[in-house]
Amino acid sequence: MSRRRRAYYYLAAFAAVTILYTMAYAVGMAIFEDASRTVTESLLVVVQSFTTTGYGEDAAAWTTPQMRLLAIGMQATGVFFVFMALPLFVAPWIEDRLTTTVPSSIEDADDHVVICGYTPRTEMLIDELRMLEESYVVIEPDRDAATDYYEDGVAVVHGDPESTEMLSDAGIENARALVADVDDEGNASIALAVEQLAPEVDVFTFVEDATLADYHRYAGADQVFTPRHLIGESLAQKATTTVTEDVSDAVEIGDELEIVEIPIEAGSDLVGTTIGESNIRERTGANVIGAWFRGTFVSSPSPDDRIDARTVLLVAGRESQLQRFQELARAEARRQRRGPVLVCGYGEVGSTVKQRVVQAGLSVTVVDLVEKPGVDIVGDATDPETLQQANIDEASSVVLALPDDTTAVFASLVVRHLQPDVEVIVRANETGNVQKLYRAGADYVLALATVSGRMLASTIFGEDVITFDQGVEVVRLPVGTLAGQSLAAADVRAKTGCTVIAIQRNGELIADFDPTFTFRDEDEVIVTGPDERVNAFSAVFQ
Repeated sequence: MSRRRRAYYYLAAFAAVTILYTMAYAVGMAIFEDASRTVTESLLVVVQSFTTTGYGEDAAAWTTPQMRLLAIGMQATGVFFVFMALPLFVAPWIEDRLTTTVPSSIEDADDHVVICGYTPRTEMLIDELRMLEESYVVIEPDRDAATDYYEDGVAVVHGDPESTEMLSDAGIENARALVADVDDEGNASIALAVEQLAPEVDVFTFVEDATLADYHRYAGADQVFTPRHLIGESLAQKATTTVTEDVSDAVEIGDELEIVEIPIEAGSDLVGTTIGESNIRERTGANVIGAWFRGTFVSSPSPDDRIDARTVLLVAGRESQLQRFQELARAEARRQRRGPVLVCGYGEVGSTVKQRVVQAGLSVTVVDLVEKPGVDIVGDATDPETLQQANIDEASSVVLALPDDTTAVFASLVVRHLQPDVEVIVRANETGNVQKLYRAGADYVLALATVSGRMLASTIFGEDVITFDQGVEVVRLPVGTLAGQSLAAADVRAKTGCTVIAIQRNGELIADFDPTFTFRDEDEVIVTGPDERVNAFSAVFQ
């Protein structure tokens, strides 16, 4: 029952009881006390009793047990109605004034992204949008949840995302795109509502059941994402990198420059060295612009930061430079491993991994708890005997596509114990478990929310996004006061924390340069670093 309806019932009951007691008091005084009381005099006594303010001189006239019992009944009834009024009126009134009021609409919104449903995927998308300085609004149907998000600084409105009125209040007519991540049925309903209000707005929906994707398209969705397929493809890319010379998952900056994350394998010559001692720039031509150290991201790492077998470096360079770096990052023992890719877990993610790896021309061995088509070894991925039966000692890499993060952690420990040299690539369902999986022995961990959020941002804005959920920007700026200085003399990294990864000169991209390189007035510099360090570069050299 709604609060308003309960309030109506309360007021009606209070009025009825008041009238009843007023009549009973007037009649009782006439019959039992032989005293006449008008309606207003009787009502005054009832109100005095209900409000516990006293009865004045009239109390002395109650000489019979009947009138005294009537007075007791009025007192008890009054106390009951007072306590009933507290939760119905007083508490909500205080709560409404003490709690944060979440808006139900936005004004002057334009070219923003409307997000229906606050999930780990859309949370990652919001992080990407903030990095790109793009506006957005979240529609949240639960008032308490909307209040929490609002207090956390999320741009949120409270309302039903399937309602055309709510979508209009969220500015859907002027939006760049809408992302629906409520549930499979709700997302289709939202797509239909957008098709009615703003058919020109791009609609992106998520679907857990891949068989329902077509229905989302029928409803008007421009693109339907199946999260498990996305992460399966990403895992497959990492697995094929181990046994091919191609650099997968690289993001192009301009025509020749690329940025990519490459894990450092156990046994690589880089393990145990610092960033400065590794001479990566001199040996490969690639620039290190960021690093994951045991699951923690560091932008523009210090020359004193030490590389270990769990480090993942974010590097920039030409394709040939990145290939040289990738070869340097590999261990000799892993270079010699040319066996099949071992996939543990054959659900939607594992089957996608197998399909993509086979398409790349590599062989696959699949392990799963359940016997079904496509499974080669039936058994538990955390059981050493199962992994040995699957010939883990010959595998080029192991992909743990398991549905439970706790199982994945234990499986990583077992795999690393059996084969210290094999590459272990793991799917994480929860972003919070990424560091735990790295500590368990994984070489590379892909979180479902991270992959989905980056893919969404890239699709919406029609370009690759280089934020790596840590605020790393890649920008092109005028040379400014760097003109006439050499790279060594300018000491850009020490002064600003940014890294110069390329120079644009007369339409040509220069990615091969040494510390003696001298800037010219007409040059443009391509630098990378967190937001505040890029701002520092502009302040120092622009």
